[in-house]
Amino acid sequence: MTKPTKKTIKRPSKTKKPKVTLVKDKNEEKKDSYSFVNLRRVSVPANRMTPLKNNWDTIVRTVVEHLKLQIRMCTKSKVVEVRPASENTDLSLLQKAQDYIRAFMLGFELKDAEAMIRLEDIFIESFEIKDVKRLNGEHLSRCIGRISGKDGKTKHSIENMTRTRVVLAQDRIHIMGSFNSIKMARHSICSLILGNQPGKVYNNLCNISKRLREKM
Repeated sequence: MTKPTKKTIKRPSKTKKPKVTLVKDKNEEKKDSYSFVNLRRVSVPANRMTPLKNNWDTIVRTVVEHLKLQIRMCTKSKVVEVRPASENTDLSLLQKAQDYIRAFMLGFELKDAEAMIRLEDIFIESFEIKDVKRLNGEHLSRCIGRISGKDGKTKHSIENMTRTRVVLAQDRIHIMGSFNSIKMARHSICSLILGNQPGKVYNNLCNISKRLREKM
């Protein structure tokens, strides 16, 4: 009997594929690092997520077309990011965009938040009711109601007399306006927190605004 011969099976040799490395242009790397360094972030509170979605197109149009910046929304981290479109971008526009978006996140109307872009001497001051007087439970609710007034009349009166915009966010108060206007509005709101009647506060505002008109 003849011995069976072993068949050798040749396996195809594996050829190593050449590694392809992507080399970034130096100018592109410089641009990316510039945008990262000058990146501005604004956190999105849970209660402002829906208003942000509803007004996103308007916000993008203002930031991109008017300020010539880039903007995007990070849904996972709930942050709005703004960065310059080029190295020639004026960084003061970046700050204006951040202030504009932050004002909207605090609860101001979009048309009021645009004042942060158009006007130079507009600021936002925030404080808590407990910074003026410690109140809890029903006392805090009555205090907020006293500041707002029936159908928001007291708040609107303060805004019109002081030329400010006021946002009542539970126990936090945000005031937008010029330095002197914010000072007048805060004094009136603090008087209401301390228990003064709205009528008395309104009369004081009338007297102050009258004196200011006489000085001008």
